[in-house]
Amino acid sequence: MENIVLELGLALSLITLAGLLGARLRLSIVPFAILAGLAVGPHAPRFGIFDFRFIQSGSTIEVMGRLGVMFLLFFLGLEFSIVRLLRAGRSILASGLAYILINFPLGLLVPWWMGWPFWEALTAAGVTIISSSAIVTKMVVDLRRTANPETEIILGLMLFQDLFIVLYLTLVSGLTGASQPSTLETLSHVGAALAFVGGFLALGRRLASYLNRWLAIPSEEVLLVALFAGLTLVAGLAEKAHVSAAVGALLVGLVLAETEHARRIAQMVVPFRDFFGALFFFSFGLGIDPLALGGAVWPALAAVALTVAGNLAAGVLAGRMARLSPRASANIGFTILSRGEFSIIVAGLAKTRGLLPVLQPFAAVYVLVLAVLGPVLTKGSAQVYAFLSRAGGRTGTGSRGRPPR
Repeated sequence: MENIVLELGLALSLITLAGLLGARLRLSIVPFAILAGLAVGPHAPRFGIFDFRFIQSGSTIEVMGRLGVMFLLFFLGLEFSIVRLLRAGRSILASGLAYILINFPLGLLVPWWMGWPFWEALTAAGVTIISSSAIVTKMVVDLRRTANPETEIILGLMLFQDLFIVLYLTLVSGLTGASQPSTLETLSHVGAALAFVGGFLALGRRLASYLNRWLAIPSEEVLLVALFAGLTLVAGLAEKAHVSAAVGALLVGLVLAETEHARRIAQMVVPFRDFFGALFFFSFGLGIDPLALGGAVWPALAAVALTVAGNLAAGVLAGRMARLSPRASANIGFTILSRGEFSIIVAGLAKTRGLLPVLQPFAAVYVLVLAVLGPVLTKGSAQVYAFLSRAGGRTGTGSRGRPPR
């Protein structure tokens, strides 16, 4: 127990240094927290009582990191609301389908070029196609873009990708030796996920008046405990319904955004969002072994280039379908560029199924590059768009939407 507490203190000290460096460079803490985690871990040395391997506290940091993802999406839900989400429903469906149709084939190109077998290629495509909900949410909140018109499309794409995850994971669960899921099982899992999301949002709207009374708790302490209880219970139920815990937390935020207590709750959870969120990104870096990257660098960099092109194209197309300005449309593509937790989950699945070992270092390099590049391009999206516009001889005006900040 003593070592766990000491290691947690050491981890928080490293995250603090990462945050100070990010503030000095006027960038988000995200890439620096990831790099801090990457610099330590099982490959790192031990200096006296300071163990930079984080062996005993690794699982604790991971759990706290999962809470960070939940709080990030919960807060975004509070800033958004069900009404705003439903208003963009048709655009979300169209943009989600366009995103998958553009990016999934691109995800197969590098494995095909490398001559990887079918299941390895399918797994690599899964690594490359899904954005990091945690990093994307962190960027939207940090850059104060929650009120931007393109944010509803970005949030909708996160929800659409989560439903795609259900279908994808059900499919690849039959890798190498496991029984292939039947069509009925696949449809039942997707149906359960859709029913949970739709049912929860519908129930939340009906219970809004009751929630106003139930949440009128004078004690800040009791209200905070109640929020933790509700958040973790719904997130756990979401996982039972084949929806990620993070999206379950997002749904709770969307429902509570319709209550008269939304502003009070948002003010209460900000410190927890920032604290646990920073631990998630550190934990993510902690799980990457830089000594095992091997020859996966060039395939991963090729996949990064394809992902940047595919996400930008999908973002521009989604923005045009939603009648956003070209600049706001490009901002969608840059914001959804970051990769993270899901890519690592898919790579871990490949490892347990005995697929080619190169998939793990491939995923590590790919995710690390985009976890750093994504936030940088998101923050400088206006400047990058201006450069691309000058290079293409275009100007950025459109029918709807203000310039991305």
